[in-house]
Amino acid sequence: MEAAVTTCYRHPKYECYVRCTRCDRYICPDCMREAAVGHHCVECVREGQRSVRQARTVFGGRVSGVSAPVVTVTLIVLNVLVYLGELARPDLVDRFGMLGAASVGPDGAWYLYGPEFPELRTVGVVDGEWYRLVTGAFLHKSPADGTFWIMHIVFNMYSLWILGRFAEEQLGRARYLTVYLLSAVGGSVLVYLISPQDMAVGASGALFGLAAAFYVTHRRLGHDMAPVNRLMAGFLIWMVISAGFTSWEGHLGGLLTGGAVTLALAYSPAKHRTALQVAAGASTLAVLLVLVVLKTSALTGGV
Repeated sequence: MEAAVTTCYRHPKYECYVRCTRCDRYICPDCMREAAVGHHCVECVREGQRSVRQARTVFGGRVSGVSAPVVTVTLIVLNVLVYLGELARPDLVDRFGMLGAASVGPDGAWYLYGPEFPELRTVGVVDGEWYRLVTGAFLHKSPADGTFWIMHIVFNMYSLWILGRFAEEQLGRARYLTVYLLSAVGGSVLVYLISPQDMAVGASGALFGLAAAFYVTHRRLGHDMAPVNRLMAGFLIWMVISAGFTSWEGHLGGLLTGGAVTLALAYSPAKHRTALQVAAGASTLAVLLVLVVLKTSALTGGV
């Protein structure tokens, strides 16, 4: 008796004699995928990939091999584009920079904020411009403030490229972006609490937060801390040296916020990791917002 001709289940025109070791269907060379035992068809391989649990870092970030630091590159591009916008429209700094409380007189000049002068128009977070807590972190001093200040964005973006890639790889994109933005807000909030009349701009608060994250993640991973300690010492020394012409409050606020959030990300038990990390992030944001509300109430006398 002549044996029946067998053909590939996906390509009926191809005669073949090899079966998928999972589904037992005949497969041609184009449909074969080498397995530990025999060959699998493309559908079984695809189904198997769906059932494989995604490997993750100890912080919950996905292990996906070599991948582009999408969030870091996006943040750098966004900062540079905003900086170019500032060169064309310098008034963007006054409109979106981190400013807690100031008064504008009839002549358009700015004065120290004080509720005892109700005839003056107030501007800043105290007047409901809460967006300044975030937008100020995407603005930088321009050359119009002195040629030295072009180094403001150059140094910040270089630091973001160095620190951001590591944080994005270890924390994952969502957690990394959360640390960055909360650190930026934390820096702005401390500026508001201590120096509400001062204008503060720059990504430094967020970068100090990433520096704290860099320290916490390396310690959690058990890495050699000597180079990390030197990096942190450099950031702290710069915070002291630059206190006279930059916002040390923004630096310190970002450092404390980034460190606190990353501690929660790093040491949450794996079993309930995501839920605890989300709760930690939400709680941090809630605390920062409550501080803003309390400071606003104190400035306005509860009005």
